[in-house]
Amino acid sequence: MKVLITDYDFPDVELELALYRAAEIEVVTAQCRTEEDVIAASAGCQGILVQYAPINAKVFAARPEIRIASRYGAGFDTINTNDAKQYGVWVGNSPDYGVGEVATHSLAMALDLIRNITAYDRDVKAGQWHYTTAGVIPRASDLTIGIVGLGRIGKRMAHISRNLFKRVIAYDPYIIDGDFPAYVERVASKEELFQQADVVSLHTPLNDETQGMINASLLDLMKPGSYLVNGARGGLVNTTDLLTALDSNRLKGAGLDVLPVEPPQTDSAIVQHPRVLLSPHAAFYSDVAAKELRRKAAQNLIDWHRTGRPSYVVVTGKNQ
Repeated sequence: MKVLITDYDFPDVELELALYRAAEIEVVTAQCRTEEDVIAASAGCQGILVQYAPINAKVFAARPEIRIASRYGAGFDTINTNDAKQYGVWVGNSPDYGVGEVATHSLAMALDLIRNITAYDRDVKAGQWHYTTAGVIPRASDLTIGIVGLGRIGKRMAHISRNLFKRVIAYDPYIIDGDFPAYVERVASKEELFQQADVVSLHTPLNDETQGMINASLLDLMKPGSYLVNGARGGLVNTTDLLTALDSNRLKGAGLDVLPVEPPQTDSAIVQHPRVLLSPHAAFYSDVAAKELRRKAAQNLIDWHRTGRPSYVVVTGKNQ
């Protein structure tokens, strides 16, 4: 078997190379940015390990020898799963490697916004020393946090938030009532959640249904002075509408770990907005989580080679 690591932003891929050497799998590495790059680099490869490179019908048609694509990450939006199904290609991911990291990062952003810690830090360094410089601060235990998407990360977010906020509410049309923890109130619609929540935290995948889902029609429903946190995917949020909500004071602040275009232009309005708290798609990261992510994503290809099936299946393919 031969596999291609299409691209990566880790310091190196020695962990992956060691796993493949032990499994007697040939591996080549690249830094692909386009489908054409992937096609050129993947000659003779049955499997590909992907971070950000686009994988779709163009790749599958040009390289019918590719039978499996595994993605670094819980999300798999860089791989077109409908195209994979059409071409009978297995798709795997790493769904459970950084659950705690993403949840705690999202909660940290929410609490920073509520307590205005970043603003206090900025003010102190500018010579202002008074507790009122950050404006009116609400009591977190009087607030409702609303979670959009109650999968692994959403559940963890609910769990670690339940003793900090007055209420935890959630919206997820794909989770049955029995999978909602007792301390989470289920709401019937996104609209209801945005009307009730003081803080909204996003934990949904990016797909055709959720692309641009957080727009003016939802943001306009929020209470004045509310907060939005996105630790999921940048494409979930219409940033133009988000900026309007911030400038109108509908939103008091937004915490964004992800953006539609990464990295962003440093002079963009969303980056320069004084009430937007940013981190560089880092919510997943801890030293342990990063190693787990890489090991599990790489192992999908080894398991498929040995058993005909990856450990973590997103799309069931056809083995030839």
